[in-house]
Amino acid sequence: MKSIDYSTLLSNSEVQAKKWLNYDLDKNEINEIKNLLKSKNKDLLIDSFYKNLEFGTGGMRGIIGIGTNRINKYTISMATQGLSNYIKKSSENKSAVIAYDSRKYSKEFAHQTANIFSANKIKCYLFSELRPTPQLSFAVRELNCTCGVVITASHNPKEYNGYKVYWNDGGQITSPHDTNIIKEVSKVNSLNKINNEKDKSLIYILDNDIDNKYINKIKKLSFNNNTNSKLKIVFSSLHGTGITQVPKALNSFGFNNISIVQDQSKPDENFSTVKSPNPEEIDALDLGINQLINENADILLATDPDSDRVGVAINTQNKISILNGNQLATLIIYYIIKHIDLKKINKSPFIAKTIVTTSLIEKIAKKNNISCYSTLTGFKYIAELIRERKNEKFIAGGEESYGYLVDDFVRDKDAIISSAVICEIASWALLSNKNLIDILEDIYDDYGLYVEKLYTIKMEGITGKEKIDSIMRDFREKAPSTIFDDKVIKIIDYMDKTENPIIKDKSNVIQLISQKKYIITLRPSGTEPKLKFYFCVNSKNSNKNKIKLNSLIDSEIMKIKKRYE
Repeated sequence: MKSIDYSTLLSNSEVQAKKWLNYDLDKNEINEIKNLLKSKNKDLLIDSFYKNLEFGTGGMRGIIGIGTNRINKYTISMATQGLSNYIKKSSENKSAVIAYDSRKYSKEFAHQTANIFSANKIKCYLFSELRPTPQLSFAVRELNCTCGVVITASHNPKEYNGYKVYWNDGGQITSPHDTNIIKEVSKVNSLNKINNEKDKSLIYILDNDIDNKYINKIKKLSFNNNTNSKLKIVFSSLHGTGITQVPKALNSFGFNNISIVQDQSKPDENFSTVKSPNPEEIDALDLGINQLINENADILLATDPDSDRVGVAINTQNKISILNGNQLATLIIYYIIKHIDLKKINKSPFIAKTIVTTSLIEKIAKKNNISCYSTLTGFKYIAELIRERKNEKFIAGGEESYGYLVDDFVRDKDAIISSAVICEIASWALLSNKNLIDILEDIYDDYGLYVEKLYTIKMEGITGKEKIDSIMRDFREKAPSTIFDDKVIKIIDYMDKTENPIIKDKSNVIQLISQKKYIITLRPSGTEPKLKFYFCVNSKNSNKNKIKLNSLIDSEIMKIKKRYE
């Protein structure tokens, strides 16, 4: 690409790599760097060292390996030192809580994070074993900590790990903390600036007490007595943290007929039974679906490695239906609105969604006289909304990427809570000889049929980023005048100021809206080298219209493929 000066990138990468050879690395790490320098293929050297791994507005995520642009104990330490410097400047209550998932080096990175915090005289609570990300969010608030860190790359492939930062409200960091922390982290541009003199007296190991408090909170979210429920549940943790809390949460709701996918129940850094530990990927559900069929169970739940997302499949007369994130978010919000006693809420209730999540949720809220707010993509914006709207009461929210939340004692998407609530909805449907698909059909009959799909283009490396940027520029400069054979009447560029008063930050997102309120949204992924296209169309509910709407979306996907692939 013309914008990339390859020789400069290579030269800078070599300088950084040689600089690292002067640090106190172990022999394997030194040999790895020397091999990168000697290799004829310099692309890996460049990708490892051409820049510092970006500490973004929520933390950082990247491929595990040696180098400034990789996740390793050194980049983890530098990030923690920067975060420590910010905590010391901004907070009197200097304390943190740390959790980690089942990924490669997660435990080691978590302990290293604790060591750096303690070296900086910051009290640190460290979970004794792997725990879900939403439980970390809960623990930050429960323990009254300044911040929280979870070592995870969520649903990314096994080659990745990450570092997510939460503030004292239990939500991922937002303005002004995000930009201020980024500034402090950027100042730690050398391994020599890390304080490594750990203080063991400041590190406290968390036991089952915090687990019990978390589950007891979840238990109170149940609207029904499910003790005698006939619902047969299959659960897979996809080798992640869900196994520690999902069965407990289901039991707390009264469910006892739970079958575990044993081959996926043990933590496994290689996620050996799946191509990718992402419940959005149908392949990840294969083992669970087989068990669902063999045991003639009703519902399969599958959580990602850090248990903030859950995928669901249901078995209806041996026909398997996989529900997408928009459908699950709709079901949860519909059920909560239908069952919650608004008279017991002293504040005005509201629900929340992201701008790429189904518009059906807004329609349900409006018909029930409940406020619905749309935020930028990322649950941290929903958490920010909960924190800022203190005179209102958040009751439920969701995003299309399989993340949902009920109540506000957790401030991130929570697959533990969601698993229990989804099973209660399925059990409630059974009382009327229905299933989750039947409930969705009832919703479509009342509020209209909405069909959504997601299409992604994967573009890796430096050239991939350039290609993604080029496509976004192309849409800004040459946006189509029609989508789904319908005239575009509105284009929203979230890099500019929008009419939505909830949205304060700029974001690299473009949204096209047609006369019939069909929507195409495109945005680069914040966690993977992908460009995402979101499609949402609607009509009156009928089988004929389902076929028509799906065909409209498929036609748009073909246009995008021809134009950009």
